[in-house]
Amino acid sequence: MLVVEGLVKRFGGFTAVSNVSFKVDQGEILGLIGPNGSGKSTIFNMLSGTFPPSAGSIKFEGSEIAGLAPHRIINRGIGRTFQIPRPFRRLTIFENVELAGFYGQGSHSRAKADEAAEKALAMVGLPTDRRAPVDGLGAAGLKKLELAKALATSPKLLLADESLGGLDEAEMDQAADMLRKIRDELGITIIWVEHIMGVLMRVVDRVMVLDHGEKISEGLPSAVSSDPKVIEVYLGTDADATQAAAAEKRR
Repeated sequence: MLVVEGLVKRFGGFTAVSNVSFKVDQGEILGLIGPNGSGKSTIFNMLSGTFPPSAGSIKFEGSEIAGLAPHRIINRGIGRTFQIPRPFRRLTIFENVELAGFYGQGSHSRAKADEAAEKALAMVGLPTDRRAPVDGLGAAGLKKLELAKALATSPKLLLADESLGGLDEAEMDQAADMLRKIRDELGITIIWVEHIMGVLMRVVDRVMVLDHGEKISEGLPSAVSSDPKVIEVYLGTDADATQAAAAEKRR
């Protein structure tokens, strides 16, 4: 579904992403991990059209999309969430998701946007009452709203950016199960950026690890979690590695 080759992003003299290549198969959940500043968000911004690549190719379903505007990429079928939810506070929950649907559907149809919003809200477990306010949603509710907005654009590929941030342990498990449900029931392919290794390893099919803008490891969760290079630059300690490996065994 997605083929990325030789992706580079430079900001002046600083190279944030250096010659990264990877593929994503239809129906797969790919985990994208790495320390802060490793290039994860920069890759998401290039895939979604926020940043044009400095070099490299991004092919989605066989067509080159590198450098296209965000709305063009959304209309091709790539949706994304953001790490920090910023809903429109003066709009209701439904209106926030409806707006995303209207923007993402590409047909400027209010009826289609409404239908997409209702389905997305039902999928993530938020109220479809058109008067329900955004105020009062906690961290978990705001993360669900981010997912609903992305789903309302009818993506074939979902870029999920730190869907577990700010959640407690039970909410993390629910959010992870939600991503798996989105893949299994809606057939949406997912790339998931996350720092919570134990939960991510339980859900993803493959993992790719970045460090200082370069890909340092890629493969099955069990292999990546025991890779000495990954342990050194990301997991940090043998205890963390043991925890991640234990999470993989529980999958």
